Amino acid sequence: MGRFSGSIVKQSRREGINLAETEKVQKYLDRRPYAPGQHGQRRGRGRPSDYSVRLREKQKLSRLYGMNEKQFRNLFEEATRQPGVLGTVFLQLLERRLDNVVFRMGFASTRRQARQFVGHGHILVNGKKVDIASYRVKIGDEITVAEKSRSMGFVQENMEAMKRRRPSPWLEVNAETFTGTFNRLPAREDLALPINENFIIEYYSR
Repeated sequence: MGRFSGSIVKQSRREGINLAETEKVQKYLDRRPYAPGQHGQRRGRGRPSDYSVRLREKQKLSRLYGMNEKQFRNLFEEATRQPGVLGTVFLQLLERRLDNVVFRMGFASTRRQARQFVGHGHILVNGKKVDIASYRVKIGDEITVAEKSRSMGFVQENMEAMKRRRPSPWLEVNAETFTGTFNRLPAREDLALPINENFIIEYYSR
């Protein structure tokens, strides 16, 4: 399965959550809180099976982070080999992806934009250019927008927006210098994700 490149609004309506985590998409969901298409508002179609519930939860999380099935499953299998609570370890591995960190720090307005930004070589990690979206950020790493990229219009807009909100508690961001630091791993309570990760564990354990 290739990476999804269609309407994030339609996909969010299908999954019932704000996959872009933006105010614009949330407004669409508030106006149309049902799946797209002519049958989107139908009710009473029967109770979904346990399998379909777990599949949908897996789809939600993989689409939230913009990953295909192979990437997602490989990361899950890696999480099973690490100490700690499996669901939390898995979410921490997802949060450590460079594209996600760039999004969380406010350098990009969506994860999709963050992937493009990283892929085009606009991001430095500890002073060195990294253009791999799945790069694993470590505690203490400094993430910087390349100097030549700071004048880009959407970057300026994103940084102005960042000044008006608080960054994620495990990150430190300086909007004036276009830098951020990954200070610690996020705890589960830090992640306000509308996801039941136990369903995903059960899906892959079937």
